[in-house]
Amino acid sequence: MKMKLVWDDYIKPAKLFGNLYFIGIRAVCTHLIDTGDGLIIIDPGYSESLYIIINNIWELGFRPADIKYIVVSHAHHDHMDSVGELAAMTGAKTFIGKDDLPLLTGETFQYPIKPFEPDVLLEDGDVIALGNTEILCVATPGHTDGTMSFFFDVTDGKTSYRAGMFGGAGTNTLTREFLKEHNLPFENRQKFVDSIHKIKKEKVELFLGNHLTDNHTREKLPMLGKSTVNPFIANSREEWESFLNKRLLHLRQMIEQEPSE
Repeated sequence: MKMKLVWDDYIKPAKLFGNLYFIGIRAVCTHLIDTGDGLIIIDPGYSESLYIIINNIWELGFRPADIKYIVVSHAHHDHMDSVGELAAMTGAKTFIGKDDLPLLTGETFQYPIKPFEPDVLLEDGDVIALGNTEILCVATPGHTDGTMSFFFDVTDGKTSYRAGMFGGAGTNTLTREFLKEHNLPFENRQKFVDSIHKIKKEKVELFLGNHLTDNHTREKLPMLGKSTVNPFIANSREEWESFLNKRLLHLRQMIEQEPSE
């Protein structure tokens, strides 16, 4: 991550709805779920911005010591660099898709250090349960082999909405150059397509971004509380489907624009 100061990446944390909060940075989305029996953190991000995540947890009135689970969508630095440090600070249990384990062990893509030792290797259909929260984990390979997408209910005690996140929407790992450089199968492109069709059927009433641009998080945060309409809930189903369709279109156009060999 390139920035002049760590705090240059700061975004004011906010309650998205009920027991769901945004505590992330400009580079990547990080979410907090207050389960009533402890906190769940999804994708704590880079090591150098962990200071911001910790600050945001305190700023919202929570304690880092209450983090019980750290859940990772996929094994790329921007989503998981700080997991080992955060787990060491809190004793939290760590979760990641089992097919991303080679990324952590160095069998593929050599990381400078082994980021963390996962406590739980997630498989398709697994449910992470804590307090009032059950997160359905859906295997959506393509961006990485072990990418997991997450679906769970959030509540304010009276009303509940189904939140959904596509765990790896980037096509940057599906370019011809990337696949060849890292000796990855071109079948990953079809896996990506199949993953999108797989999660299209999931009920999503609150669309969460894996990155801020996925669901326009940065634009929506200042709108919270300005009216009775929650921007993260309004038109979520349509936004979800539109986003997934655009990912399919982007991949197809990328492939069509590749020069013939």
